[in-house]
Amino acid sequence: MPVNDKKLHESIMRGTYADCFLIYTRKSTDEDNNQKNSLSYQARETQKFANRERLKIANISIKNFCQDGIISEKHSGFKDNIDLMITDDGHVQYKSARPKFSLLTQYLNHKYFKGLVCLSYDRLSRNKSDNNLLDKLIRQGVEVKFVYASYDNTSSGALHMDIDGMFAVHHSRVTSEKVRITTRNLREQGVCTYKAPVGYLNNGNMHEKPFDPVRAPLVKDLFEKYDTGEWTLHSLARWASDIGFVMPAVRRRRTEDELLGDSDDSENKISKIERPVTYGNIHKILSNSFYKGYIIGPDGFDVKSVSHKALVSEELFSSVQQKLKKKKVSQHYSVCLDHPYRKLVRCVHCERLYTPYEKKGATYYGSKCKAGCVNAVTSFNTDVLENKVAELLSRLYFTPEELEEFEYRVQTDLSLVEASRQRNLRDIEQKKKRLREEQKYLRDNKLTLLKAGAYTPVGYIEEDTRISNEIHLLLKEEVVSEEAMLETMKDIVTLSELLKNITGYYKHAKTPEREKIARIIFSELYMTEDTLKFKLTTGMKPFESKLLSVCDPTGNRTPVTGMRILCPSR
Repeated sequence: MPVNDKKLHESIMRGTYADCFLIYTRKSTDEDNNQKNSLSYQARETQKFANRERLKIANISIKNFCQDGIISEKHSGFKDNIDLMITDDGHVQYKSARPKFSLLTQYLNHKYFKGLVCLSYDRLSRNKSDNNLLDKLIRQGVEVKFVYASYDNTSSGALHMDIDGMFAVHHSRVTSEKVRITTRNLREQGVCTYKAPVGYLNNGNMHEKPFDPVRAPLVKDLFEKYDTGEWTLHSLARWASDIGFVMPAVRRRRTEDELLGDSDDSENKISKIERPVTYGNIHKILSNSFYKGYIIGPDGFDVKSVSHKALVSEELFSSVQQKLKKKKVSQHYSVCLDHPYRKLVRCVHCERLYTPYEKKGATYYGSKCKAGCVNAVTSFNTDVLENKVAELLSRLYFTPEELEEFEYRVQTDLSLVEASRQRNLRDIEQKKKRLREEQKYLRDNKLTLLKAGAYTPVGYIEEDTRISNEIHLLLKEEVVSEEAMLETMKDIVTLSELLKNITGYYKHAKTPEREKIARIIFSELYMTEDTLKFKLTTGMKPFESKLLSVCDPTGNRTPVTGMRILCPSR
């Protein structure tokens, strides 16, 4: 008898049913014509087996799990969840695609039940993941009884079970493969393997999809009316409603309780309902190439159908598609209003753009952040943004103290850089010397090497070319000098002075000029509650973080004022 689930669960955890078995039945959705696949047949045979073997079945009922100790599940044999998680401590976790089977294994793992009874091995498992889980439960002492087979507690019995498991997995793979290949081949031939849309009858024969005598003329009227240009999708939906045009009767989506139901015909208990034609239905009808005599091929492209005849001509269908495209309006602005700082400012947390809009004569920026975003700044006006930009600009250029420290550090660090460069030059010279010696030997002994077969003519040319290219690259590395590095430092100082002048100009400029300055310097701005974060454009990258380690060879310089100077590449 059904009891309160919470009380029953507590009773199970206390070990009340530790000496009882549960019965597990599974209806494989890929074998509908198999008698063994019937849930009622499996329940009947397993109960006979339990009575014959005097196995005590737990007389419990839990909603969406079992009824009188019998678990009934509908699941395709070859479905296997591939998600895998490996924890830091080495535990491997994966999720079973069968909710009832998953709960059953949890109960058995905690020894709340003595074991389970199943018709045959392939009803319990048909993939390697479940095979492995079942094997571990058996080795823990869980008793698994099969009506159609018995496995001795010996190596021979284990081999017997492994073979059955292997054949179960193979059978599900073969079934899956056959379904995929057959469906693909049929689609390539133009056979409609899926449900035909409204206007055609689905009589259970994929090779023949006849016209619906009631709805087909109405669907054709929809195409012809829309092609005149005088009808909209909404007016067509109203017209269809007025004349009583309804979609074919279908069952509603099953609830979670109904999906986990124990009955074979639980779906058939839901009555079919005819629903009125909506705006969305009209759009799907008018854009469906099925009506011009095509189906969706195996690769997503249209294939000429052999299962049905065209309801409308290709000319009419193409004309309707052109009109649909013309009337299609993007959800974004069709013409962007000329507001400043558009597409420049983002939320710092979810990176959604702040969109400009006008309110009471002022320009504001608002963001519809993602769900769960912690950003408290949902909107701000232009003055707030420009004040923060001005503050950023004032911190980018060098102060007099920073310039003095910068010049001192440049002179000090250049000696380290130069020493490192000289060491590098010596290494380059050694490499050039070795390569030139190899090239000289190669050219002096060309005829001997070719006759001895050490090189083919093509191989000889390739080797000579390789050595020449390496020498050329080494010569390029010698180009960088102290003068080049000093020029780079001067350019950075000059750029800093320009930034200082621009900052003064920015404070007295109007919004259009301020926007131009901001876009030259910043590639993106990120609004936060306290400040304005940023990304600089490529030319301003030297000012992104002020680290005074000038080409630091050790990489251990302490950031003092924040400017990182970029060295020319060697």
